[in-house]
Amino acid sequence: MLQKVLSRVRKAITDYNMISDGDKIAVGVSGGKDSQLLLIALNELRRFYPAKFELVGITVALGFESFDAASLLKFYSNLNVDYHIEDTQISRVVFDVRKEKNPCSLCANMKRGAFYSAAKALGCNKAAFAHHMDDVIETLLMSLFYEGRIHTFSPVTYLDRQDITLIRPMIYTEEKMVRACVKALGLEPIKSGCPVDGVTKRQDMKDLIHQLMKDNRHLKANIFGAIQRSGIKGWSIHESK
Repeated sequence: MLQKVLSRVRKAITDYNMISDGDKIAVGVSGGKDSQLLLIALNELRRFYPAKFELVGITVALGFESFDAASLLKFYSNLNVDYHIEDTQISRVVFDVRKEKNPCSLCANMKRGAFYSAAKALGCNKAAFAHHMDDVIETLLMSLFYEGRIHTFSPVTYLDRQDITLIRPMIYTEEKMVRACVKALGLEPIKSGCPVDGVTKRQDMKDLIHQLMKDNRHLKANIFGAIQRSGIKGWSIHESK
């Protein structure tokens, strides 16, 4: 199963020219199944990929008391990769100081800021997030339904403020393939300790897509293909070559 994931990851990297020789890539590892698998896949890929690159796993610890740090350290140790844990008090700011009723947006922004700062301090010129095909589609629907625009994140994005290039190597990998591979590898998701995990607008989109797939099993493939053909910035394969 890992070979199937690797095949899709390599195709995405090649199609969108995500990795160049000499890159040092910071991989965002939250501890969830997606980010664990991304680090494993990239670690395997660098054994045979033509361009030589370095990896460092970066975890932004949000400050939740129930965060399972021991399991995270064991995961990194088993992979034998360089890693860095960025300790923050984001949870306290979001829940105790700001008392946010809808905390996810502020938390995500602060978490990304801490991640990019750590990546730059460690000498990384690229960052990799574990967004997969389902994330691409869900983001499009969330943007359409709640913002009134047609938008989703790009496979490759240069962030000028941080002077770092963000890549998403799992955009061709469906979530069901991620789940199957994680199960085959015996990986256990590491809980962040966040009290609102799973209670999000994104989960609403997952539920909607699941319902619609009962009548049209090609739904996700059709939407993803439409994104690639739509002219949304960053999604033309030819633009990135």
